[in-house]
Amino acid sequence: MYSLPQPAQHHEAPTIAELIMLAMNHDCCQWFAGEQHSLDDFRIMLIELIEHEHSQYSYRNTIVVRTECGNVAGILVSYNGDDLLALRQTFIDAAQRHLQRDFSLMDAETQGGELYLDSLAVHPEHRCQGIATTLLRAGIERARQLHLPAVGLLVDAGNPGAEKLYKRIGFRHVDDTSWGGHPMHHLQFAL
Repeated sequence: MYSLPQPAQHHEAPTIAELIMLAMNHDCCQWFAGEQHSLDDFRIMLIELIEHEHSQYSYRNTIVVRTECGNVAGILVSYNGDDLLALRQTFIDAAQRHLQRDFSLMDAETQGGELYLDSLAVHPEHRCQGIATTLLRAGIERARQLHLPAVGLLVDAGNPGAEKLYKRIGFRHVDDTSWGGHPMHHLQFAL
């Protein structure tokens, strides 16, 4: 039995970081960390970003589904695409400090007019239980409450299983891009 989606808690940052890294995949995380840093370095930076209130990865932008025991089973990190550049500045600053890398010229992965689903992940022990679908539907409902015309996300072109899930919910392919060194498909759900 699982909870309905609910706001994440500050103290859940380490678990949320683990799940965001699953969503990004470890190759992508290592690309961000760079050759001089490890996945653990990236994880430490990510925990800081999740604990921060004004970050794209903030716990305040995250909803979770919990197990009966209260453990996080799945996460969805989302925010208004209009807010990306302001929220990303915290990431840019943290990457400079932790990784000595400059991401200030990185392309935007979202745009105005969409609720951007940045990271969706379910802990491997809890997959195939409908948690991802529940979180996606909660994201769509949040976009409706914010009166946004669309929900958007990027899916790795090499992850057809995830893309199939999104399309089953009603997302449609709108264009191709790259992010974190990977080719991506930009999908949208029109409201």
